[in-house]
Amino acid sequence: MTTSAPLKVALLGCGVVGSQVARLLLTQAADLQARIGRPLELVGIAVRDAAKPREGIDPALFTADAEALVRRGDLDLVIELMGGIEPARGLLLAAIGAGASVVTANKALLASDGGTLYAAAEAAGVDLYYEAAVAGAIPIIRPLRESLVGDEVLAVKGIVNGTTNFILDKMHTAGEGFADVLAEAQALGYAEADPTADVEGFDAAAKAALLASLAFHSRVKLDDVDREGITGVSLDDIAAAEQMGCVIKLLADCTLSEDGRIAVGVHPTMVPLSHPLASIPGAYNAVFIESRNAGRLMFMGPGAGGQPTSSAVLGDVVTAARNRVRGASGPGESAYSARGILPADEVRSRYYVALEVSDEPGVLAKVATCFASHGVSLQAVRQDGGAGESRARLGVMTHVAPHGDVCATIAELQQLAEVGAGVSMMRVEDR
Repeated sequence: MTTSAPLKVALLGCGVVGSQVARLLLTQAADLQARIGRPLELVGIAVRDAAKPREGIDPALFTADAEALVRRGDLDLVIELMGGIEPARGLLLAAIGAGASVVTANKALLASDGGTLYAAAEAAGVDLYYEAAVAGAIPIIRPLRESLVGDEVLAVKGIVNGTTNFILDKMHTAGEGFADVLAEAQALGYAEADPTADVEGFDAAAKAALLASLAFHSRVKLDDVDREGITGVSLDDIAAAEQMGCVIKLLADCTLSEDGRIAVGVHPTMVPLSHPLASIPGAYNAVFIESRNAGRLMFMGPGAGGQPTSSAVLGDVVTAARNRVRGASGPGESAYSARGILPADEVRSRYYVALEVSDEPGVLAKVATCFASHGVSLQAVRQDGGAGESRARLGVMTHVAPHGDVCATIAELQQLAEVGAGVSMMRVEDR
């Protein structure tokens, strides 16, 4: 093989992102060659329906036999944009076993079984890159994996799902309820017909697992992430947040605890307006990093869509291809710390607790006693209602407390005759 021989590339999946990647590989071939030092040749695209026309892409490239494509033996790079666990995992392992480097955007697979892919890539001496798996076009994987590798990361917090950010932002700015804004998001193409993965936090949880793994050099899996979606966020919650100078965001929170364990979760969170993440609008994503020496860093941009995500994919393709040309490989899995995961009940945060109570003397004292009995200190209490009404709404802001203690407090509050059934709580960002 001469130094000018093309690097052979196969693509698995040709949806919104895959089709954009294929077109860029074909139309920007000269630029990519100049950046890499050798040309890229797209030799095959695996799809379910090979007969379906795709504008701007040679039909001869398509095949329904993904297994045969990845096992052909002469591939340098395989780009996986199929999604899901299987057959993606088997195909990637086959590609790695055949000596190909891999670029993927498959957050679900990486969060559930990334260790297997890393081990296979290391054994084969090939690359595994996945910048597009978190936050679309925002470069966040490489900074954590390479740029900050000499520093100690203390926390990574992010808005990593554009659908939920669009919904919550619209609830704040337009005063519309969750169901109405979700329907609008679906009409605009921001939300799927089945929005469960987004609105219940599964998508963000997979991304949180990847961010925590990289930040803290430990293997964090999807099952380690404490997850709560946004379907329970009401306009009352939105109003309460605004009264306290906050907005509600679905926040992926990966933090190093005082004892060195990893606290990782995804929850609706009241974010003070002074925090950089509070101002992220619409369907945008943002990731906030705090490290020992570099201090506070912020990354923000479009988190989804064909063009933004294809930018991240092509960036990985160029990097992996350059490594191929040099006969080198990039960084593998860094899990040397093997930090433990802090149980959800031990994670410490500030909380806002909302409850409806009888508007009569002594009730506030009973509520305060419940909090005190579980060691939860109160920072502020707001009361709405009264003036002849029989019920009042209390909003209680706590100091930092363990999640389990706050849950125990709420369980006791719900046993009081003076307290209504609808007691709710929400985390408040305090970093």
